[in-house]
Amino acid sequence: MVCALAAAVCFGTATVLQAMAAREAGTGGGGEAALLLRALRQWRYIAGLALDGLGFLFQIAALRSIPIYAVGAALASSLAVTAVVAARLLRVRLSGTEWGAVGVVCAGLAMLGLASGPEGNQDGSDALKWAMLATALCMLALAPLGGRLSGRMRALVLGLGAGFGFGVVEVSVRLIDSLRPADLFTNPAAYALVMGGGAAFMLLTSALQRGSVTTATAGLVIGETIGPAAVGVIWLGDRTREGFAWLAVLGFAVAIAGALALGRFGEAPVVEET
Repeated sequence: MVCALAAAVCFGTATVLQAMAAREAGTGGGGEAALLLRALRQWRYIAGLALDGLGFLFQIAALRSIPIYAVGAALASSLAVTAVVAARLLRVRLSGTEWGAVGVVCAGLAMLGLASGPEGNQDGSDALKWAMLATALCMLALAPLGGRLSGRMRALVLGLGAGFGFGVVEVSVRLIDSLRPADLFTNPAAYALVMGGGAAFMLLTSALQRGSVTTATAGLVIGETIGPAAVGVIWLGDRTREGFAWLAVLGFAVAIAGALALGRFGEAPVVEET
């Protein structure tokens, strides 16, 4: 659980650092490509990318040691980290409700930490590996199709697609049991991991650019938690400590509810004028 929380801290802090860099780089012209090049000259943006990479390593370590449902809820809590760091560094004012939501996320994660058992000991079947690859390919195909929708439905569909993509990554990590090149090249889960991650980033970027941030983030949180958690319990043998299943379910629901309440922090927060 420590690794999962460390990943959430990395991802949440990276969002704020990249927000600060993007705002400083956004004063010139030249479109999105020029904006990215200017952002890459900012030390905060580079630091954010480094934190994203470190967070991914923590995520892999967590997925190899605790159930997927606990990792997914912990990663969703990165929105709480973003909110707290934004309040400190960007002087974003959090309402009393939002501070309460941060507390709710922490309470949910505490319950999950108490109830979570060890990582499931069941090996994923070949059918599950191919299913993850098929899901990743479907998420890649969703990008151009989802972009044709309008209004809140577009943001919700693209956000859900991004969540499913990140969920594919979570499950695929558990389905890779050997890092030997020969084994990786023949394992569908390895391709699913790469394609799922790429599709998720593409869909999330499109969702945040094309619609409501809160709606897109709600879809993201739901997609990356509920589906992977079900796969872990049903097909990979994830369990709770004896007699603590009720606490795990409650903690999972509480943590996700708190994350959804902080949905506006799914995008780089904007400084409020004082």
